[in-house]
Formats: sequence, structure tokens, C-alpha cells
Amino acid sequence: MGRLIKNHWARLITLTAASYQVAAAIEAFFWPKIFFDFLTKTLDPAVKPAPILQIINLIMGIAVLAWDYPLSFVAGSSIHRSLEARLAAFPLMALASVLLYQGTNAAIYYLTAMVVYFWAYSEGEIICAKPWTLPQRNKSGGKA
Repeated sequence: MGRLIKNHWARLITLTAASYQVAAAIEAFFWPKIFFDFLTKTLDPAVKPAPILQIINLIMGIAVLAWDYPLSFVAGSSIHRSLEARLAAFPLMALASVLLYQGTNAAIYYLTAMVVYFWAYSEGEIICAKPWTLPQRNKSGGKA
């Protein structure tokens, strides 16, 4: 059995979260609702009459899909290989999705992915320039 590559696992979780966030944003165009509307009505203008929060969630979800799949122009770039950038950006993605009633599950997935990315970061994992590949070992058998 091989070792668990945590950044690949976290990437699958964020792909799930981002696809859920896109679906939630599209659904929220038809049924706009803030998650915390039972506490206060002051956030309601973010979803109706202008769909500001829905558009923000849609853009963020598509951006994460492009970043984590990744698209050809993102693959291999420094932003794609940076675990630190992911750890900085995903709390904002989770915040945007938790504000939308339909996106609360996506926020939970983002939080889970952040924990796994932090675990990968603390163990010194790297994200390879070529997507979905493994870091190559030295031919002498030592650590890379």
C-alpha cells in the first residue's frame, strides 16, 4: 500500500465543494435566501432584488473548479502549485458559500478540505507542476 497523498484528496473534496457551490448559486437565482435570515433581515439585500451573493458564489465556484481541476492555462503555474494560496483563499470561498442558504454544504466541504490541505502543508507535501502526478523520487532511493 502506498502513502495517502493528502493534497490529491483535498483537491477532490474542493472539486466537490466547488461544483456544489456552483449548483447552489444557480438554484439561489430562483429561490434567493440568506442562511442567517432567521437572525436578521439586514443581509437580505445581498440576494434580492439584485443577486449579488449568487453571482459571487457562481464566480468563486467556477474559479475553484478551474484552479483545482486545473484548466490548461492554470496548470503548472505558481498559483496552482501553492498550498499557501489555497489555505488563504478557501476561507473566503467558505464564507461566501455559508452566507447563501443553499451553499452551506459546500462551506462544510471547504472547511474539511482546508483541514486536509493544512495537514498536507504541515507534512511538507508539494503540488506537482503536472496535474494529478506524484513527486518523483531520487534514483538513489533517498527522499526527494
